[in-house]
Amino acid sequence: MLFLLINAAASIAQKKDTIVITPQLINTNVLKEGVHRYLVYFKMNRNATRTQTQFWTRKIEKSSVDGKGVITITQEWEDKDSIVHTVKSICDEKTLQPRSHEFWWKQRGTAAIDFENRSIVYNGSAITETDTAKQRKMILNAYKSVQDQFFLNWHLDLEVFPTLPYKKGVTFIIPFYDPGTSSPLQQVAYTVTGSAQLPGYDNQVVDCWLMTHEKDGNKEIFWISKKTREVLKLEQEVNGRLYRYKIKLGFSI
Repeated sequence: MLFLLINAAASIAQKKDTIVITPQLINTNVLKEGVHRYLVYFKMNRNATRTQTQFWTRKIEKSSVDGKGVITITQEWEDKDSIVHTVKSICDEKTLQPRSHEFWWKQRGTAAIDFENRSIVYNGSAITETDTAKQRKMILNAYKSVQDQFFLNWHLDLEVFPTLPYKKGVTFIIPFYDPGTSSPLQQVAYTVTGSAQLPGYDNQVVDCWLMTHEKDGNKEIFWISKKTREVLKLEQEVNGRLYRYKIKLGFSI
C-alpha cells in the first residue's frame, strides 16, 4: 500500500510540473521586432577547432494580413561564401499558430505550405492525394498530422521558446511540426532544469533559464534570458562526439 501511495504522489507531482503548451499559454508580447543574428558552428569534440560556421539572420515583424494580426519571421542562413537557406513564416499574432511557411534550400529546392488554404507546393508542383513518389507522399502525410489542431513551427524554435511560461523544474510538452518535411507532428519535451549566468558586453552578467531537451543520443541545452526571454545560447551534444553551438550576437549589422 505504501508503495502505491508513493507512486501515486510521484505521478501527481510529475503531472503538476508538466505543461502541455496550448494557445492560451503563448505570450508573443515578449518577441522583439527587428533583426536578430546567430553564429552557428560545430566542433568534432569539445576541444576541437570550430568548423562549418554559419550566420543565421532572423527578422521578426508584426503586421496584419486580411485584417488579421500576424507575425512574419524571415530567415537567411549564410555559410562561408553563399546563402544556403531562406525561409518566410507567417503566424498568428497571439498564438504563433502557423498560417504559411515557404523555404528554399541550396541544392535541395523549394516548398510553400499554406495552412489556411490547405495546399503544399514542393519544388514547383502541388502535392496531391494522387502522388505516388515516396517522398511526396511522406510530406503530405506529415502535413495531414497537424490538420485541425494547434501546433507550432519547429523551424521557429528560437522564436517559440521566448513565449513559454518559465519556472524552475517545469517540463513543456510542445506540439512541434517542421513544415514541408516528412516528419509528422511530435509532442516534444523540454525541461527547465535550473539557472545559469552568461557574461556579456560591458561586464554585464545575464541571468538565464537553462532548458534541456534530450533524446536518442542527442542533448540540447538552451540559455534563455530571464529578462528579455531571448535565446542567447545553444549547446548541442550528439552521441558524445559532435557538438553544435548557436550564439546570439549582440549586434546585428
